[in-house]
Amino acid sequence: MDDKKIRVLVVDDSALMRKMIPQILTMDPDIEIVGTAMDGLFALKKIAELKPDIITLDVDMPRMDGLTALPHIVKEYNIPVLLISSLTEKGAATTLRGLELGAVDFVTKPREAISVHIMDIANEILQKIRAIAKTSASKLKRINDERPQPKIKKTLPLSNKAEKVVAIGISTGGPNALSFILPQIPKDFSAGIVIVQHMPEGFTELFAARLNQLCQIEVKEARDGDLILPGRALIAPGNIHLKAKRMPLGGIAVLSRSQTVSGHRPSADVLFTSVAAEYGENSIGVIMTGMGDDGADGIGRIKASGGMTIAQDENSCIVFGMPKAAIERGHIDEIASLEEIPGLLGNIIRKEVVNARSK
Repeated sequence: MDDKKIRVLVVDDSALMRKMIPQILTMDPDIEIVGTAMDGLFALKKIAELKPDIITLDVDMPRMDGLTALPHIVKEYNIPVLLISSLTEKGAATTLRGLELGAVDFVTKPREAISVHIMDIANEILQKIRAIAKTSASKLKRINDERPQPKIKKTLPLSNKAEKVVAIGISTGGPNALSFILPQIPKDFSAGIVIVQHMPEGFTELFAARLNQLCQIEVKEARDGDLILPGRALIAPGNIHLKAKRMPLGGIAVLSRSQTVSGHRPSADVLFTSVAAEYGENSIGVIMTGMGDDGADGIGRIKASGGMTIAQDENSCIVFGMPKAAIERGHIDEIASLEEIPGLLGNIIRKEVVNARSK
């Protein structure tokens, strides 16, 4: 870290949270708390005065809530925002809307006894603040502004099995990136898609449902035994590993609550490793925006098995950690921007279909 500390403004209507979040942040000598605010109105007044590098923002506040304040923060000040959310269905819906409006990432409060369990999420808060502090909120806004709208109504997945599988590992910045990419996948896409997006329990089902409304293909939260079909994307449930298994009648999703891998469950390493073992040269691995190195070794197994590997480039990533780790380990065949990835996937699939027909 350079000499300049990360300046944080904490916005929360709870006096307890305005006390406890700064206590967590003071654990990191590279972070400085420049102020607190009890709602969105106070926050907007303090931003101009305090010039924070990043804002932690509660979504549920009186007077002006987080969702109302968020577009002003992003548009007028271009400051990255970390949402502080509740682990409820309403909280999940509000948080996902906040990500659409320009928040970079989120942390969920403990379900019970916040004062007792707040330290359980301390490391997550610190890691995410360090990772996204230098992110340009305008980059995320550009992704949202350029997000394409599908023009063809979605149809049911094709009944034939998917001979090829695209496996995607993604984390911080992922919800917006997937909302950009998946609507561009055509309904006749001949490969199945399996996805690990680091996200808590209770969020992935709603996230998949929102994507399903945007996309020509079917998008759903994976269930144990779900078929991996052309024109279908399966997203790993929160806190559950997703693996692919090839059966005589086609591939299926296999779910597991086995121990965390790379500190994650679900883990991109677990998904990539299973896809490499089951599909080999018929697999395509895509590693995208996210902090840490989850997936870097697993995507190497896809490459070693004869599959194709793609990494999102630094310029279009919100956080370059996961793709960078895979690139540095020599596991990547193609580096592509967020805008290029849908076309690249389409070209790979079409080329392989043509090659197969010519044999």
